[in-house]
Amino acid sequence: MTRVPRPGIRRKIWTVYVLQVAAISLATILGVYGAATVLEDVLIKRALTGEAAFYWQRWDRNHAAPVPETNNMTGYLLTQGADPVVLPDVLRPLDPGYHRIQYKGSFELVQVSDGPPGRLYLVFNQEQVGRLAFLFGFVPLILVLLIIYLTTWLTYRASRRALSPVIALAKVVRDWDPKQPDLAALDPRNLSSDPDGDVETLARALHGYATRIEEFVERERNFTRDASHELRSPLTVIKLAADVLVDEDASPFAQRALQRIRRSVRDMEAMIAAFLILARESDTGLPSEDFAANDAVREEIERARPLLDGKPVTLDLEERARFFLHAPPKVFAAMVGNLIRNACLYTESGSVRVVVGEDFVSVSDSGIGMSGDEIAHAFQPYFRAGRSASAGHGVGLSIVRRLSERFGWPVEMHSAVGAGTTATIRFPQRLPAPPVAS
Repeated sequence: MTRVPRPGIRRKIWTVYVLQVAAISLATILGVYGAATVLEDVLIKRALTGEAAFYWQRWDRNHAAPVPETNNMTGYLLTQGADPVVLPDVLRPLDPGYHRIQYKGSFELVQVSDGPPGRLYLVFNQEQVGRLAFLFGFVPLILVLLIIYLTTWLTYRASRRALSPVIALAKVVRDWDPKQPDLAALDPRNLSSDPDGDVETLARALHGYATRIEEFVERERNFTRDASHELRSPLTVIKLAADVLVDEDASPFAQRALQRIRRSVRDMEAMIAAFLILARESDTGLPSEDFAANDAVREEIERARPLLDGKPVTLDLEERARFFLHAPPKVFAAMVGNLIRNACLYTESGSVRVVVGEDFVSVSDSGIGMSGDEIAHAFQPYFRAGRSASAGHGVGLSIVRRLSERFGWPVEMHSAVGAGTTATIRFPQRLPAPPVAS
C-alpha cells in the first residue's frame, strides 16, 4: 500500500498561520458587527427615546416648546386635528415605536411616540451613524487587525528561521545513503542554515551515529567477503574429496556415510549462499538481470536430486508456462531451492512436484504435512515439525520468508497432516516471455 506522505513542518506552520489569520478576521468582523448593532440598538434607540421623553417634559412646562431640531436629527409634531400634509409621506403610516425607513436616498432611523398634543416623529440621520461607526469603530479595528497580522507574520517568519536548521538536517538524514556514506553532510558546519545550540547538539549526535553506522556497514562487508571465501573453500574441498571417495571400493556402510557427507555439503553450500544473500540483500553486490525462471528452476531441481538418493521419491517438473524476471538470479535460486530441498528432506516416499505457472512457482510433496499450528510457525527460524525425522536445520523457510518480504514475492503455504504440503511463490513483477524466433 502506498504511503501518503505527511505534511512538513513548514507547511504545518503555514497552515497554523492561515488559520490564525482567518480566526482573527472572523472575530474582527463579528466584533465590528456587534459594535454597530450595539451602537444602533442601544445608543441611538436610547438617545431617541430620551429625546422624546425630554420633549414631552418640556411641553408640559411650555406648550409652545419647539420640536427637536439638530444637525443629525429632525422632529415633526402632528397635533390632533392638524393637517398631516406637514409630514413627509414616508412618515404618515408609521405607528408608535422604532422604525428604519428609506428617505431621500438614504436610510433613516425614526422614533414615533404619542403625547397629549399629538404624535411626535424624531428622524435620525443614519449616514452620520455610519461615519461615526467607521471613524470610531472600523478605523481602530483595522489598525489593530493590521498590527495583529504583522505580529503573526513576524512570528511565522521567526518560527521558520528557528526550524530551518532542523528541516535542513532532516533532509540530510533522509537523503543519507549508508551504502555510500558521506559523513561530511552531517557535519553541523556544513548545514545550509545557521544552527543554534540545540540543533548543533542534535547534528553532532547524528554525525556520531552515522559514523558508527558506517563502521558497522564496513564490518558487515568485510564479514560477508571473508565468509564467502573462507567458508566455501573448505566445503569445496570436502565435496571433491567425498566425490573421489565415493568412486573408490568402499564398504556399504562407508558409502552411505559418504553419501550423507555429500548431501550435507550441498545443503551447507545452499544455506551459506542464502545467508550471504540475506547479509547483502540491500547491497549493490546483488545486481539484477533478466533471466528465465524456468531455467533457474530446472537447475535447482538438479541440485536437489542427490537428496533423494536411496529414497522411493520422484522429483518432477511441470512447466505450464514460461516467464522471465528482472531480479538477482541468486535470490530466486535461494528461495526456490530452499523450498525444493525442504520438500525432499521431509518426504520419505511418494513424490515432489514442481510447477511453473504464468506468475508462480509451486512445490508440492507427499510428505508428513503440517497442522494449522505448525503452518503458523513454519516460517520462524529453527522451527521443525515435531513428527519430522529429517536432518534439516529449520532455517530454510525462514530464509524464504525474509527474501519474500525483501523483494515483494508473496509466499503461500497449504498443508494437511499426512497428505503433504504445497508452497507457492508468486511473482507480480514477472516479465512476459520473449517471442520465439521463427
